[in-house]
Amino acid sequence: MSDAFPPPPTEPEPQAPQASQQPAFTQPPSPWAPPAAPPQGQRRTGLIVTLSLIGGLVVTGATAALVYAFLQEASESFARAEDRVTSRYDTMGPEDDEGWEEFEELEDGEEFGEFGAPEDDGPPADKDATITKCTRDSLINWMSADIKVVNGSTSPASYVVFVSFVDRDGDVVTEGLAVTDDDVAPGATARIEAQGLGEVPAGTKCRIDRVEREAMTG
Repeated sequence: MSDAFPPPPTEPEPQAPQASQQPAFTQPPSPWAPPAAPPQGQRRTGLIVTLSLIGGLVVTGATAALVYAFLQEASESFARAEDRVTSRYDTMGPEDDEGWEEFEELEDGEEFGEFGAPEDDGPPADKDATITKCTRDSLINWMSADIKVVNGSTSPASYVVFVSFVDRDGDVVTEGLAVTDDDVAPGATARIEAQGLGEVPAGTKCRIDRVEREAMTG
């Protein structure tokens, strides 16, 4: 071959075909293995939701407890008022129908006065009670009135104070009453509370409608 011509190019050697790579065997996760941790963002969101639910349950429980306490207090006040009204008749009830007819005739007639409550003396009972605080609960929007009672008579007496809670237009939205636990001595002071029932609008005020004073003897 002449030196004027370059040698022919070398042909590439054929390569052996590569075997297809098979995926490595992956062991399935164990059913007892702990779940994978959620991403940081999801974890924070779950914590917020959990705290919100707990806070809601706490508020609901506190509200229910407060409502129960107010209802219990109002129920006890009504029970004490009923006992005050009926106590002086407990030993007077006749045993048969004829006796009740005579009792009703005496009640309607002038002679019933000798069976009545002891005569009260002193200034009108309305002057003995004043409201010292009128409160609307910020959680359940129920009203209550703190009342100061000063016995202006000359005999020990028990008191029942009837209170109305009125809105800005002067309309009664709910009512309550307060009863002294013990007899109040002449010139002595007692502090009691009247509890309204149910929610009331903002601006509701407290007003004493009636004061009953029962002189005690013995």
